[in-house]
Amino acid sequence: MDRIEGKHDPSRRGRETMIAVPNTLNELRLHMAHTTRTRIFQAIAALGLLISTVTAQANSLEAVNVSQGAENSQVVKITLSEALAAMPPYFATTNPHRIVLDFANVDNAMGRRSETVDAGVVHGYNVVHAADRTRVVVDLNGPATYSLRKDKNILLIALHGARVAPGAAQPAHFASADAGTTFNIRDVAFRRGKNGEGRIEVNLSDPGVGIDIKQKGAAIQLDFLNTTLPQALQRRLDVSEFATPAQTVETFAQGKATRMIVKPKGKWDYVAYQTGRNFILEVTSLEGVTGQAADKKKYDGEKLSLDFQNVDVRSVLKVIADFTGKNIVAADSVTGNVTIRLKDVPWDQALDVVLRAKGLDKRMNGNVIWVEQSDALTKKEEEEKRARQSSEELEPLLTRNYKLNYVRADDAMTIISGGSRSANNVDNAPTCSPSSEGLKLQNASSGANTSGGATISNQRGAVETKANNRVLSIRGAASYDLTSNTLIITDIADRHAKVEEVLKGIDLPSRQVMIEARIVLADDSFGRTLGARLGVQTGGTISGNRIGIGTGNSSSPAAINGVTTTSTPSYNVDLPANILSYSNSASSLGFTLFSAAAETLLSLELQALEQDNRGKILSNPKVITTNLKPAVILQGRQIPYQTISQSGTQTTFKDALLCLLVAPQVLNNDDIIMDVEVQKDAQGENTSAGPAINVKRVLTQVRVKNGETAVLGGIFEQTQRNDTSKVPLLGDIPVLGSLFRNNSKADEKSEMLIFLTPRILQ
Repeated sequence: MDRIEGKHDPSRRGRETMIAVPNTLNELRLHMAHTTRTRIFQAIAALGLLISTVTAQANSLEAVNVSQGAENSQVVKITLSEALAAMPPYFATTNPHRIVLDFANVDNAMGRRSETVDAGVVHGYNVVHAADRTRVVVDLNGPATYSLRKDKNILLIALHGARVAPGAAQPAHFASADAGTTFNIRDVAFRRGKNGEGRIEVNLSDPGVGIDIKQKGAAIQLDFLNTTLPQALQRRLDVSEFATPAQTVETFAQGKATRMIVKPKGKWDYVAYQTGRNFILEVTSLEGVTGQAADKKKYDGEKLSLDFQNVDVRSVLKVIADFTGKNIVAADSVTGNVTIRLKDVPWDQALDVVLRAKGLDKRMNGNVIWVEQSDALTKKEEEEKRARQSSEELEPLLTRNYKLNYVRADDAMTIISGGSRSANNVDNAPTCSPSSEGLKLQNASSGANTSGGATISNQRGAVETKANNRVLSIRGAASYDLTSNTLIITDIADRHAKVEEVLKGIDLPSRQVMIEARIVLADDSFGRTLGARLGVQTGGTISGNRIGIGTGNSSSPAAINGVTTTSTPSYNVDLPANILSYSNSASSLGFTLFSAAAETLLSLELQALEQDNRGKILSNPKVITTNLKPAVILQGRQIPYQTISQSGTQTTFKDALLCLLVAPQVLNNDDIIMDVEVQKDAQGENTSAGPAINVKRVLTQVRVKNGETAVLGGIFEQTQRNDTSKVPLLGDIPVLGSLFRNNSKADEKSEMLIFLTPRILQ
């Protein structure tokens, strides 16, 4: 084998280089093979070292076991290959009942993804691995309370599914406490929320404070475990003046914990959540509210529970998106971590809590929720608004005619221009009066302005009352023609589409209502009276002694057969029977004793009357009208009477009417709100100034279901009298005293009832 050696050249400067050159081709091949094997072995060794290093650093899920615990409980044991640095984020759902845990940077080394166990409250579990996260879903057979505890590489979930006796307090473990650690309560404050709820805010020294919540009777009891409470915060707050359901908040030390008792009133519910070190309890009212509270935001999403400790806010948003099935898109500016605890909170409220904790806001468009910083989102909307306005200023104007079928064109123009349509014209409203002005129809003389209408443009007029509600653009204009009931709109194409949408919602047939009233007048009276007359007369022309008897009435004394006198009868005792209602006179019975020798006539007259009267008057007016349009129907008479003045004798009239005046409003649930006036007049007694009018009237507003009858009101009147007139001393004599006294007894009852029945005409 030839060898070629290199020799040193004295003429070259620098380091000496010796090159060994193989003498044969075989040696060259052997040298190259050896070098290649060496490099491959080195690469494999480096790759193995890298894999072993990565494997040593990664954590993996090794087992999930379900076992029976104490007191009818189940324990889910999750075992990992390495110890957990912190409690994994988790949340719970109620429909279906589940507990979901997310393990970051954990692989699934179990070899299976799901298992059904049906052990007590636990139905089974599922394990899903995606990217660098493993999710464990524990399916439950029903509602259960739970608590979590970690011990190195083991995570334990204790579940209690036993039913609680009615009325017993069931504690909710809002947050588990870290064993062996003592925390502090820094502050307790109460505020009234924007929607009228009571907000109790507790500032904690650490986010890991364990909290138990339970309803105890009519109060809410909170226990902050392993905490100390400063003496200044041990107090009872009276918060009743804040106009929230919460009335008192009492905080005091209870052993190694801090206890808080919140006492609300009425029907209420509560929700608890925690962001960082701030724990918040909101107490909301469940009773019906009116006015501004009716328009305030309410959360109605499915409830869930969340517990995240220093987790990326994007991960929290992803959990909510997975729970709701909605698409949540976050802007690049959405960054940072969040610590939050929520217990049985509607998901839409949970989303708002997360966004508020990081200064974010959202906009919903269909099934997509866009999340961004609040100020950036507001700025972007303002820029879009300015861009739309600039575009509207350059678009060409189009004029279109809209023929309306049901709504008046002038009313439609009022709405399109930002005003509100009023159903009643106060100046022309009908009244319970037979005069022409009282019965004139609303807008009956509107012919003076039925063509053309009033053009509404940039000018501020009586119609344009709310510029912010205008459907038209700044350049838009509206007019109308009542003859053809046509609305004329000039505006850009985009605003014409909005006008069509508004007209589609208001150009609907008005519903008609028939209102039937029944006015019942009933009276019942009973009276009894007894009187006597006793007198002596002289100068009669009659022979012999006689005894006579006769009958008569109170206006004509009893006549005695065969007895005539030349003088007017005179009674020494004149106590006749009183005239009762509905009677002209009382019956009388007279006795006469005459002595011819003494020319004396002794007269005795007894009068008695008993009355029993019953009466009933039923009035049944009916009227049909359109929704929100007042209507009146009346019947009666005008009673004439004469008055004397300097110009002579004049005839004047007084009205005695039966009238029904009603203005109905039909609601979406077919309930009817009515402004009602019912009047029932009758002629009373005559006086020197003319006849009196007995007036019965009711004016009210009532809400009635379709076809049902409501009693608007009634008047019951009862008069009882027991009168006695007598001669002193003589009238008190037993038996004979009846000749010297008058007794009168009366009992009168009258009642009026008014019924109202509305029926919607289909």
